Amino acid sequence: MHPITAIEIIFSVVFVLIIFGVALFLPRKIRRSGLIIVSSITVLLLLSFAIRPYWIDYQVSRKTEKLNHYLEEKYPNQEWEISRQAGRQYNPYHLQVRFKNEEGWIYIYSVVNEKKIHQSVWVPSGGNSFEEGKHYEK
Repeated sequence: MHPITAIEIIFSVVFVLIIFGVALFLPRKIRRSGLIIVSSITVLLLLSFAIRPYWIDYQVSRKTEKLNHYLEEKYPNQEWEISRQAGRQYNPYHLQVRFKNEEGWIYIYSVVNEKKIHQSVWVPSGGNSFEEGKHYEK
């Protein structure tokens, strides 16, 4: 488990315990409805942890399609490979592009929507300047 995930889970557990503690000390007349509300919050929190990875994968697949379409228009008759950086410390919506005709170079694109796609980072190979890249976008 990644440390960021562990921290999120720990804070969520502490939050749930605190709100359950508060709900237990409510007056008897509203304690039951307070416990129902707290239980609902707990279920929603658990659902968010369960659904989030699938939601991110879905969004990344949509953004990959948009980036692929953008690259087809911008660089026709070329081949590339689109991937994303693994790990929680990286933004899952920044996509890496490696062009077949430019070995060692990595271009990272940010995809917001169909009209807002731009290169945010480029990694040149072997001490080259970024301006020497064939697919460097100013």
